[in-house]
Amino acid sequence: MSSHRAIAVLASGGLDSAVLLAHSLKQFESVQPLYLQCGYVWERAELFWLKRFLKTLRHGRLKPLACLPLPIRDLYRSHWSVTGKNTPGAKATGQAVSLPGKNILLAAYGSLFCALHNISHLAIGPLKTNPFPDANRAFFNAMAQACSRGLDHKIRIYAPFLTHTKDEVMQLGRMLPLELTFSCLNPKGYRHCGVCNKCAERQQAWRDSRRIARTQYAS
Repeated sequence: MSSHRAIAVLASGGLDSAVLLAHSLKQFESVQPLYLQCGYVWERAELFWLKRFLKTLRHGRLKPLACLPLPIRDLYRSHWSVTGKNTPGAKATGQAVSLPGKNILLAAYGSLFCALHNISHLAIGPLKTNPFPDANRAFFNAMAQACSRGLDHKIRIYAPFLTHTKDEVMQLGRMLPLELTFSCLNPKGYRHCGVCNKCAERQQAWRDSRRIARTQYAS
């Protein structure tokens, strides 16, 4: 299979990346889901729900999930994302919810995976409402150019939801079992905490989409 017909998808288990996976299956002949294990406190729960969601897709084009270790604890040190302390609440915004350099790491590591596996497309799912400097078209174009040059392998970073709101993405995925997705910064076991920034976003997304929310929250 030629590389331009294959894509690697950075999958977190959240609503957006779940829809991105299903969307990519309609566009490409081979879809490789990638999960980068950085050491965030929510990863155990994320992986649990991501694997459940992937089982429902049951598509011949879908490759087995690849989990890649990329530990960042030594860099983040006391950051709430690796300690679980002072998790941003429902009303937190801006730097309070920032994961410094997250998309830089995802794009670079994902591009290296693509180069080693002869894949030319890498998909990532930021929305147009994402306020961070590593989540816009100019950044992804520059990152793709740098990775292509540095790896001597043409990489295109595919970010189709940069023109979409959360509600629009949920409409695209309206036939998917989105209740099997996970988006929480401080999970209680495998359940959403119900009080963090991501839980608030998720609750609002379900309200905006006028869908029945089946998510179980600890609070």
